Amino acid sequence: MSRQIIWTLAQKELRDALHNRWFLLYTIAFIGLSLALSYMSLAGAGIAGFAGFGRTAASLINLVLLIIPLMALTVGAQSLAHEQEQGTLAYLLAQPVTRVEVFIGKYLGLALSLLASLGLGFGIAGVVLALSNGAGSPMAYISLVWQTFLLSLTMLSVGFLVSALTKRAGVAIGIGLFLWLTFVFLGDLGLMGTAITMRLPVEQLLWLSLLNPLQVFKMAAILDINATLDLLGPAGIYAMQEYGAQLRGVFLMLTALWILAPALAAYMRFRLRGDF
Repeated sequence: MSRQIIWTLAQKELRDALHNRWFLLYTIAFIGLSLALSYMSLAGAGIAGFAGFGRTAASLINLVLLIIPLMALTVGAQSLAHEQEQGTLAYLLAQPVTRVEVFIGKYLGLALSLLASLGLGFGIAGVVLALSNGAGSPMAYISLVWQTFLLSLTMLSVGFLVSALTKRAGVAIGIGLFLWLTFVFLGDLGLMGTAITMRLPVEQLLWLSLLNPLQVFKMAAILDINATLDLLGPAGIYAMQEYGAQLRGVFLMLTALWILAPALAAYMRFRLRGDF
């Protein structure tokens, strides 16, 4: 496996992704909404101006839950399927490259494009906060950026798996949108309705929450900002009592599993397919 080939493929994938108008649209929307949430988060207290880093990070969690999974699932879902549909993937594999080099190069390039988009969005909002004398420690804000990047890798891996299992980009994107709606629907409101309908005990409600990568991100982000999960109700309180200081490690392990398992499954499918 050649690192030079992987890096060349990653650079090509990065350039293609950054020229995608959807990336520009997502980034502009994220920057604008981030600044708006920062400015408005103090409006309820009758204070005009930009909020502090911690308050802005808390306000951005729900925005991240909507935009970032959609962005990562979209680019991941069309990564392999689009090139197969265009015939460029077969041409690429006919060159002196291996499938593992192609797969890693594509994944790395898209991961870097997501990092660039997130860095631009969070970076501009962070600079404006700093210039506006934003109060509080910026560590909560930096922690949210790190958690958001891990969430984007999670959804990118799921998108790659969808792309490896389909032959047409339109079908892959459609499945990606369905998964996005499913993950979002199975958030707080979905879990609340399920718990009430099925009368689940609190420990089962917690494990049901941990099956959703978006909920794992949300719980980890709130824990980093507030050092408590009381905002998530009984399941959050039970998690703090059950795991205590180990809870951050549990969230990190689940996030790593969500990143690695779909990516490995996507590679195995990509390696075994013989139609390109």
